[in-house]
Amino acid sequence: MSRASLERETTAALSHERAYARRARMERAPHFIEGRFVNPAVLSSPRVEFGVLREFFAPRVSRRPPAALPMISPLDGWRDPPRTGLRTAWLGHSTVLLEIDGARILTDPVWADRASPTRLAGPKRFHEPPVAIASLPPLDAILVSHDHYDHLDAAAVRLLATTSQARFFTALGVGARLEGFGVPHDRITELDWWEEAPIPGTDVAIAATPAQHFSGRGPFDRNTTLWASYVFRGPRHRVFFSGDTGPEPTLPLIRKRFGPFDLILLEVGAFHPAWGDIHLGPWQAMEAHRALGGGPFLPVHWSTFDLALHTWDEPIVVLEEGARDGQFDLPLVAPRIGEVRDVLDPDDIRRSLARLDAWWREVR
Repeated sequence: MSRASLERETTAALSHERAYARRARMERAPHFIEGRFVNPAVLSSPRVEFGVLREFFAPRVSRRPPAALPMISPLDGWRDPPRTGLRTAWLGHSTVLLEIDGARILTDPVWADRASPTRLAGPKRFHEPPVAIASLPPLDAILVSHDHYDHLDAAAVRLLATTSQARFFTALGVGARLEGFGVPHDRITELDWWEEAPIPGTDVAIAATPAQHFSGRGPFDRNTTLWASYVFRGPRHRVFFSGDTGPEPTLPLIRKRFGPFDLILLEVGAFHPAWGDIHLGPWQAMEAHRALGGGPFLPVHWSTFDLALHTWDEPIVVLEEGARDGQFDLPLVAPRIGEVRDVLDPDDIRRSLARLDAWWREVR
């Protein structure tokens, strides 16, 4: 047997062994039933009703911004270290570069022009990414919350696999997709709900926590991989990131086990009553924020793709009204896309209390 043939056979055997081990881990999960992951607390699934279809095809020009969204390049903001040890740069949708206690974590990296399996159709971006992947600072971890197209961008993963040495963290089963996109298997950590793993070379750990959602990248590929919310825990700071989720009954337990939180990132866009079980939307996000114990609240999962039937800015308008009515115990963190924010900096907090930068009004 030639050397090349032996290497191919060895690679195939290792791949088969990894697939077997991954499947065995999935089958041990109590929420993996008859070959699919399930939401233990959700009684219904996303559904399509006649009224929803009628609403979808009705003309709604405000589902897209009427003008360009204001953006800020984060490059200048990244030149100096965080003043408080906790800093964010919201890059659009659920993509955030989080700096926490010396670790840099990139969440749900999506640079694609469409949240879709094809470049020819599907939800199109409202804005360009505020920074190129090649211009990102050195990363310690890359988090992929679940495998939907607006959270797992194959082209971005392929590029990050070669331009960064960061470890990828994700939910059970999604590692196979990452390997298929070029991430070496030894740089992938898969987590089940309530599992925690350290970020190599840092003092920060990532824990996967329950969420109410679903998974899949096609009509015949549903719930074969897990979805999750996540906690980033360092020696000084703790951050909660919802991924995609509906109302989650374990939020008080997550707060008790991992809180209090210095920053809470919750998805607020792509909501509708017909799928309220698997997407929060702004009203349910306010309830989730309270269940997690309150604190600075950075809304994500809005203003980048047209994924629902509401106006493009409805999520933040609802949250702005809630913040002004005193429903949050600390300021609503509503940065412009690309803006670098030291969310615990006293000067930043005072500015937010005095005047919320409602940049979305400029777009209107």
